[in-house]
Amino acid sequence: MNNFILIFFFLALGLVLQHIRQFPTSIYKVLNKIVIYVCLPAITLYHIPKIKWSNELLFPILAGWIAFLLAFVFFHFLGRRLGWSNKLIGCLILTAGLSNSSFLGYPIIEALFGKKGLETAILVDQPGTFVVVSTLGVFVAAFYSKGSPDGFSIFKKIIFFPPFITFVVACLLNVFQYDLDANVQSVLLKTGGFVTPLALLSVGLQLTFDRKSQHWKFLRLGLFFRLILTPFIILVLYVFIFKQHAEPIKITIMETAMAPMITGAILASTYGLKPKLSSMMIGFGIPVSFVTLAIWYFVLGFI
Repeated sequence: MNNFILIFFFLALGLVLQHIRQFPTSIYKVLNKIVIYVCLPAITLYHIPKIKWSNELLFPILAGWIAFLLAFVFFHFLGRRLGWSNKLIGCLILTAGLSNSSFLGYPIIEALFGKKGLETAILVDQPGTFVVVSTLGVFVAAFYSKGSPDGFSIFKKIIFFPPFITFVVACLLNVFQYDLDANVQSVLLKTGGFVTPLALLSVGLQLTFDRKSQHWKFLRLGLFFRLILTPFIILVLYVFIFKQHAEPIKITIMETAMAPMITGAILASTYGLKPKLSSMMIGFGIPVSFVTLAIWYFVLGFI
């Protein structure tokens, strides 16, 4: 419950601060950089070295990659067919293709499946969704942003992206079965804890409720893809095609049904990919997802 209170508190705080003249609302750009360059690497270095690998982990890990590739194919070709701008296509791929598998995912999965369920949730999030946003996400952001950088420029953006660098380091720590000092881990855990308040405050500072906005139809399409179509495809693929019925599969499907990933929205905003739409995907996606998640949990009870 505390996590849910925090979500709405910081979103509301950002909305309130927008209307205070003395407050520099453009500070969201600084908050975005703190989240991406400091908080996210801390989370990676804390969690990845602790993961125990096996072949059965592939289903949770691949879910985030499959979801993002589906979004890329869907919005790229639909956008090209309908004449959308590159910025709109990139925004929808980043926000509809990535689920909030950590901050929303962790507490919801723990509440529904217990602490044991967190093991699967972390797999969906860290080597799955989180690595996707650090690699393919950066590629999409750079490719669809103004200037259309060449392949080498995009490659440089990925390999020098701090969360990606720390992911590689964390994987090496895992391979050599080495974990960091307890005091360092404590600092990393506390630093990573700032992701949610800072990210949600940033979203709140950019969120607008303009009834005449041209983004409403894209918002509806993006949320439909994220909250309904993506988990449905993963359900069909994992349950009906690969015949998987274990509890980790149900947890994986629930994770793919989460609201849009805050980091994906921040990445879109940072690269100038329709910042208002990316904020709307978060601001509206989170409360709407509570309803759709309840429906998915009910549906999964029958498999």
